[in-house]
Parts: sequence; structure tokens; C-alpha cells
Amino acid sequence: MKNSPLSRLRSRAAVAAARVATTASRATGRGAGGMIGGLVAGVIDPTIMESLGRGRPAVLVTGTNGKSTTTRMLAGALGARYTVATNDGGDNMDAGIVSALLAGRDASHIALEVDELHVPAVAERLRPQALVLLNLSRDQLDRVGEINKIERALRSAVEAHPEMKVIANCDDVLISSVAFDHPNVVWVAAGAGWLGDSVTNPRSGGHVVQTEGDWYGVEPLADGREFRRPTPAYWLEGQTLHTPHGARELNLKLPGRANLGNAAQAIAAAVEAFGVDLEQAVRATEKVDNVAGRYSTVTLGEREVHLLLAKNPAGWQEALSMVDRGADGLVIATNGQVADGEDLSWLWDVKFEDFEGVKVVAAGERGTDLAVRLLYADIEHSLIHDPVEAIRACPPGRVEVLANYTAFRDLKKDLTKQEDYRG
Repeated sequence: MKNSPLSRLRSRAAVAAARVATTASRATGRGAGGMIGGLVAGVIDPTIMESLGRGRPAVLVTGTNGKSTTTRMLAGALGARYTVATNDGGDNMDAGIVSALLAGRDASHIALEVDELHVPAVAERLRPQALVLLNLSRDQLDRVGEINKIERALRSAVEAHPEMKVIANCDDVLISSVAFDHPNVVWVAAGAGWLGDSVTNPRSGGHVVQTEGDWYGVEPLADGREFRRPTPAYWLEGQTLHTPHGARELNLKLPGRANLGNAAQAIAAAVEAFGVDLEQAVRATEKVDNVAGRYSTVTLGEREVHLLLAKNPAGWQEALSMVDRGADGLVIATNGQVADGEDLSWLWDVKFEDFEGVKVVAAGERGTDLAVRLLYADIEHSLIHDPVEAIRACPPGRVEVLANYTAFRDLKKDLTKQEDYRG
């Protein structure tokens, strides 16, 4: 019945209504339209995602951290050969995915970041040609749940699609478990800076031993096999990416070791699953200089403000390593809204470093929680809940700003309202 006249009529009505809703949202300033169109279309036609994706090669990108960045790099790499529909605004659940497919109806290929919890359903609807698995760690426990539950759900989704090419990070124990038995895996050594959730074997129990460049479970799997780090086809040595097609230097505009890993997986997916030339894929990743404002630098009066986003312990630990220790000020902003996760106990899992000589300001709706954590970390700081005012409280010069999801989103909006702002 999916291709019946009634079904086609419903799809056309859904598309038309989505366009009206998106246009109205943008015209009234209520949003960028990245969600509302998909919400409306999905209500009118519950099969709209399948209809929009039918017949087009698709790749899904998922993981706790790096989805938006990797998807942006991958879409750029695919763009060297194809036209690409992608959710570059970061809306990675059903409504955002439908909106991206609507906006890119004429594109030949699809590259989507997908929330970990939504991967099984999206994969079933779109039947992707490839799936990129980045990393798994604790994230918003009050919404997502325990990480082993996510690992099992992703493992089932991978098992349900044996024909799909899987690009998986072999340095991440949980991701390796997800893809361990898949017949069509490209293993990438993309790094694993956060090891707090990879201490036990998710398949058979017993602890996991981590050594330099390797890991292994002390207990065998049920069938007697060893659970050990797979051998990568793509791996990094500093900024050099080694591939089956030769080594290439990566000169990224984005900072941090994690983004080198993201680039490695984006390149591997483009080359191995879609036949993009290696040189073209590398050049595309090197062009990415910000992702929805993340990593961007703006000006507020006499201050050059560098914006970083972090959403969970692994992301915060990586972002803290990117902070310029020579900056004149550091603003750390935390909210606790639903999109952030209302439980901020994870702050105590983050190893806050010493910022001697830097003006540190705790900010955000949950700035008091953060200030308590900084107090116990023996970091001298002040507390100013309004992030814009916190930035202004820093000395003139370079100010690093590290914020979680809604604090980052709201700060971007508030900055544009300032008379002395220059983007």
C-alpha cells in the first residue's frame, strides 16, 4: 500500500504542509525551520522518511561525540562526486532527519547524523549503504540510560543489516563490540581519549586491559574467541593518516586530536563506501572550519571570543584540552535543561585542569553547580550566571568560552544582540 494513490497523495500533502510550516517558522523568527517541517510531515504521513529516502544511497553517522563534525566532513567529501542531502544544523532525530530529506529532495546521496537511540529505526527506514560508528560514552543518563543498553541496541541494528558497510572506531571498546561480528567492517583507529566507560567487556564480562595501541578482554567470548582491538585499515600517526591507498597529511582547521579521528572516519567512509578519491576526501575535511558555530571566533567589544561546545564527560575532557592556556579569560557555562540532561552529576567525572593566570568565570543557569565543582578542583574563579556578562567580566583580549548544549545555543543568540558584536 506504500505506493498506492492514497499513499502518494498523503506524501504530497505532507511535503506541502512541511514547506509552509518551515517558511512560517523562519519568517516569524521562531527558528531555522530545521525541526518543524519534519514534525508536520511526520504527523501527516508516518512513512514520509522512507518515501523521501527511497532509492538514494545513504550514510548514517552516530556516536556520543563528534556526530555533527564528522557528518559535515563526510558530506563535504561526498560532495566532490555527488549532490548531498544532510542535516547540517545538527537536528538528528526523526523530525530533523525528515526536514533534511525534504530540503535535499533533489540530492543524489544522503549523509545524516543520527542520535544513537534513533539509529535502529532510521536504518530500518532508509536501508543505508554505510554506517559510521564513532564512540560511546555516558551522555545524559536521565534521558539516554546506561551506555551498555545503547551498545546492545546498536549491535542489533548492525546485525540486522549485514550488507551495509560499517566504518568503526577500533580504539573504542564499546564501538568495537557493536561491529565485532559484522562481515563488512572498515576499522579505523580514530582514538579514544575517554576510557571511563570501557573498563569491562560488554559481551562476556570481565575487565578490559588497556595498553598503548591495544586493548583486550581478559575473558574469552562465549564461543572461545578473544575480544581484542581489531587491526585498523586506517590509522593516525600524529597528523598523518595511513590508509590502504597510501599516507596523507591532514592539515585541519579544527583543533584537537578528536577532530583528526573524526576526519579519519569521514575519509574512510567516503573512500571505502562511496568510491570518492582519497585526495578529494582529504581536501574536503581540511576545508571545514566550524560546525554550527562550534570552534568559531567572534568579537565582543575588546574581546576575541573563541566558542567551544561540550555535552558530556568525554566531550568536556576533549574540549578542555583545546582551551588556549594563554588566553586572557575562560568562561565555562552550564545549563541543565532537558536537551542538556537535567542531571549534572557528570561534572564530577571531568578532570578540570589548572588554569593558573587565567581569569575563570562560571556561568549559565547551573553555574552554581559548576562553581562548586571548580572550588573542589582548587580553581580560582568567580560566578556570573549571564554568559555574556561573564565574557565582559574577563580582561580585554582572547576569551575562551566552553559551554554545554543550551548554554551554547542561547549564548550565540544573545551575542548577536549586542551592539559591539562582530561575527
